[in-house]
Amino acid sequence: MVDVLIVGAGPCGLFTTFYAGMRGLKVHLMDALPQLGGQLTALYPEKYIYDMPGFPKVLAKDLVQGCTDQALQFKPKITLDVTAEHIRGNYNDGFSVHLSNSEEITTKTIVIAGGIGRFQPTKLGIENEEAFLGKGLCYGVQDPSIYENKIVHIVGAGDSAFDWACHLAPIAKSVEIIHRRDVFKAHESTIQNAHDLGVKIRTWTKPTQLLGHDALNQIEITNVKSQEVDRLDTQALIVNIGFKASLGPLKDWGLELDKNQICVNEYGQTNKEGVFAVGDIATYPSKLKLIATGMAEGALAVCKIKTILDPKSRLFPGHSTDMM
Repeated sequence: MVDVLIVGAGPCGLFTTFYAGMRGLKVHLMDALPQLGGQLTALYPEKYIYDMPGFPKVLAKDLVQGCTDQALQFKPKITLDVTAEHIRGNYNDGFSVHLSNSEEITTKTIVIAGGIGRFQPTKLGIENEEAFLGKGLCYGVQDPSIYENKIVHIVGAGDSAFDWACHLAPIAKSVEIIHRRDVFKAHESTIQNAHDLGVKIRTWTKPTQLLGHDALNQIEITNVKSQEVDRLDTQALIVNIGFKASLGPLKDWGLELDKNQICVNEYGQTNKEGVFAVGDIATYPSKLKLIATGMAEGALAVCKIKTILDPKSRLFPGHSTDMM
């Protein structure tokens, strides 16, 4: 049995893992994704983050690497590519968490750091869409270098679509944005930057068919007004039309919820004794959804857990310069 199971290995979960180790707690960290880093790794590894203390700007993947190096100092047990399905037991006797791979984790306390919850990219809804996944079609950019000198099409109208258009335009052969309307959600300066970089923007159209043999090489597009059909040669189709998030099995854990968030008090405690929530998945009055805020919540939850497991310990352990 571990002292704390941390569900979610994004930046907040990683920092919570580090802080629990620093306070001498035995930790098991798990995540539904096959790699550490949460959304930053899965969706935005090459995007800059500007609001992390101490960094004028930092690539998401570099922030994840730093958080990972920090978290692994105390050698937590790590389980990836599984979801926490069911929970049994209570704080007095310990919790048993049943995983999607049929294994169980026994723990004294739980910290849920699941970000926005279980998320999946919104798909185009085209019949043969799955067949081209990884063969020219993707829902997020992991390695920009693979688009060098390629014909790239991006479906979307938000910041992610235009950010990637601007990022790839200098290295790709051409970049074109496809959108079913003529109104965009992206920031005006980003849209202007895309224009300045020569990104073509095709409005009132949507992809209706994907064509190719071993890989995607053409997109059939349909004008939503005239229903006129056209075909575009392509070498890469990036779909950035959002993602769907849900709490998944967590919604059946008997926790007090506010829509897709878990209600907590000032220490991150939920209505179930011994279960805490931090980061974007947690809500309370005056909640501010920032990575920095979630990390602070993780440290506070760990300190509260420490006093629960060891009543002789102090809530504030002192500064890390002394502790380490």
